[in-house]
Amino acid sequence: MSRIFSSTKCTLGEGPLWHPVEQVLYWFDIIGKRLYRSDGTNEQSWDFDEYVSAAGWIDSGQLLIASETALSVFDTASGESSFVHPLEFDNPVTRSNDGRADPWGGFWIGTMGKNAEPGAGAIYRYYDGALTRLFDKITISNAICFAPDHRHAFYTDTVKRKILRVALDDDGFPAGKPDLFTDLSAEGLNPDGAVVDADGNLWVAQWGAARVACYGPDGGFLRAIDVPGEQASCPAFGGADLSMLYITTAAEGLDPAGKSDGMTFAAPSGTKGQKEHRVIL
Repeated sequence: MSRIFSSTKCTLGEGPLWHPVEQVLYWFDIIGKRLYRSDGTNEQSWDFDEYVSAAGWIDSGQLLIASETALSVFDTASGESSFVHPLEFDNPVTRSNDGRADPWGGFWIGTMGKNAEPGAGAIYRYYDGALTRLFDKITISNAICFAPDHRHAFYTDTVKRKILRVALDDDGFPAGKPDLFTDLSAEGLNPDGAVVDADGNLWVAQWGAARVACYGPDGGFLRAIDVPGEQASCPAFGGADLSMLYITTAAEGLDPAGKSDGMTFAAPSGTKGQKEHRVIL
């Protein structure tokens, strides 16, 4: 059963990241242009001058953050950002969306149109100082996550309601074309952010369905965790033993929004997640 982890209401809560060194949860309000951090008791936030959406951990107090136009190193002690690489900086239509560090120390980041313009987004990988476009013509990039055996990555274009899986080569780049992992279109479910647990099961937030659903390595549905916020946006495993599932939600577009919409929740998962991979710059 889900409980409230943070009662702060985000317009578009996204990008939860359990920092394995600091033992805290980071997450974003994309529309609010804000980053949050909490250990469950004390909460802190930082404001940005453009949209921010996803992060990977570099070290204690340092994150690689994807913003509207760039990848930057953010120092939580000073509150200062150091530019690393542009991200569609010359395209005013798009912003960053879902992202996650990969097992090689790279960082995958998706973009999308600020108004979900059809096909305006893409998915990139930042690795060894270079940003490589992996997939294009994506409307809403989401569900970027990695299998525990390091052999596959997953992603989705939410509007197509299909989660795809792609094989990875020895350097962590896609090897061949992606194939279908699971199709949610018949049920009318909208896949959002996702994460893979230590057993290879994929946990995906389903926007508008008030839940996070778990699918086995074969793509078959296993179970779901209900979320008090209607628009569940992204899960992350955390806690001392990585058994807690943290879930962001969004109040955006709900009129009226419910009392829990936009809050961040925590629920015992009954399993264990993978430790989030470290970004290597």
